[in-house]
Amino acid sequence: QRVTVEVLDHLERLALVDFRDAEGVQRLQEAIQFADQLHEVNTDGVEPMDSVLEDRCLYLREDDVTEGNCTKELLKNAKEKVEEYFVAPPGNIPLPKLEERETFLQGS
Repeated sequence: QRVTVEVLDHLERLALVDFRDAEGVQRLQEAIQFADQLHEVNTDGVEPMDSVLEDRCLYLREDDVTEGNCTKELLKNAKEKVEEYFVAPPGNIPLPKLEERETFLQGS
């Protein structure tokens, strides 16, 4: 099954993943082929699950703070921080134009 430019564009925007090289496109195609095997499973009469633990009653706990005063210790784990906040990788990756992606897909 081939990945179209439109599907690639949609996935990149949803996942903020750049599939600009042939290896990324190949891995995506392999993942789709692997997931397509699920269509072969007969699920007639099988109810959808809410949880893998449907046989148990799951209770929500109170959100009580029991420990604290460890901000400095926690921030030691941060690769990058600003004041007392973790800095996440940038989510807005520059995505190539559709025309550039067509070139890629033709090679895969």
